[in-house]
Amino acid sequence: MSVHPLDQRIVAVRPIAVPAPGRSVELRVKVTAPLSGRDLPVIVFSHGNAWSLDGYGPLVDRWAAAGFVVVQPTHLDSRRNGIGWEDPRFAGIWRVRIADLHAVLDHLDGILRQVDGLEDRVDRGRVAVVGHSWGAQTAGTVLGARVLDADGVPGEDFSHPAVTAGALIAATGTGDTLTPFAVEHLPFMRPDYSTMTAPTLVVAGGKDRSRLSSRGPDWFTDAYHLAPSPKSLLAVAEGEHTMGGVAGEAVAETTDEDPARVALVADAISAYLLDALKVDGTAWTTFAATATDGTWSVSGK
Repeated sequence: MSVHPLDQRIVAVRPIAVPAPGRSVELRVKVTAPLSGRDLPVIVFSHGNAWSLDGYGPLVDRWAAAGFVVVQPTHLDSRRNGIGWEDPRFAGIWRVRIADLHAVLDHLDGILRQVDGLEDRVDRGRVAVVGHSWGAQTAGTVLGARVLDADGVPGEDFSHPAVTAGALIAATGTGDTLTPFAVEHLPFMRPDYSTMTAPTLVVAGGKDRSRLSSRGPDWFTDAYHLAPSPKSLLAVAEGEHTMGGVAGEAVAETTDEDPARVALVADAISAYLLDALKVDGTAWTTFAATATDGTWSVSGK
């Protein structure tokens, strides 16, 4: 399977409702998939703060063209739901986000049935989770990371048995250097990566400086350094938090617009997951061997 067959035709279906009892807003997803191919692996994608199933087209379309079925839920913090910092529901959104991914994974068959002809072309044994920013922390918990409470005690295990690999883009680092704003509004950003055992690619930008931490860009490499192997790190020297515009073209929050950088991130994740999900055992080593211009590098453990 080619990592980036850009001539591959894809199809997207939205919205699809997913059972999520007790959720204050209906859980909806978008499915993007190649029109051809069988035994397709699955990516369940968790968006960053305020986004929705309609974002991240530059990543999702490229993954679908590479042979993945991508399922994107809209989390409660989406702008379209209007739940701000002061809303009493906000404090629990991090848990609802995790529950959203579990609902998608638990009802994957029902979701796939909503896309004509797709259900019989998917390999249920090859499922990954990917996330960006807050979505990366959400995805990380499904891969085995836990959330520390104020006393440093790890919370419950949110891992899901259907997930065997993942990728985290601009993932939250440890919580010991949170800024006062983050402590007040985002106290759950205290990940414990020591239990994140699933094979995972961590994507970090060399110029990603967060107002949530007093540390610099190395904060976003904690998921790689503090988690047990096997892990890989894609370090993008000039990358900022949006990695060139992963959420979409000409998006206002993008500070480092660069379509080539977005393509790099997308193709790196495709190659890594094709390898980790045992679809193509040469994809990742072949991709890593192309790191020759000094703008990005790959590490592994």
